[in-house]
Amino acid sequence: MTAQAVRETDGAPLIDPLHVARSPAERMRGLLGRDGLAPGEGMWFPDCRLIHTIGMRFRIDLVYLNRHLRVCKVVPGLRPWRLSACLAARSVIELSFGAAQTLGLHPGVKLKIVE
Repeated sequence: MTAQAVRETDGAPLIDPLHVARSPAERMRGLLGRDGLAPGEGMWFPDCRLIHTIGMRFRIDLVYLNRHLRVCKVVPGLRPWRLSACLAARSVIELSFGAAQTLGLHPGVKLKIVE
């Protein structure tokens, strides 16, 4: 399933397509086997507080969201074979390396997911 992430304040589209990983198989596979993400593309993991990059081939930015879809933490350029977590988060968006900064995603920004 795909969706779109927009900035709540002005409705500006930020991430499209946003692949939604809901099923156990989608969540387990994530971005494994891919060589990267296209500009503007991302993957959203609802009900998630921990991400690993074990077996991945490229760096990613992580954007952790709280239950109100407000950014609570950004991890830029997480390398392959690493772990990252945020206990305050309720979901995580994976983006290409550098995309979080380019899109102006930082703690406090509130998103809306349009499915």
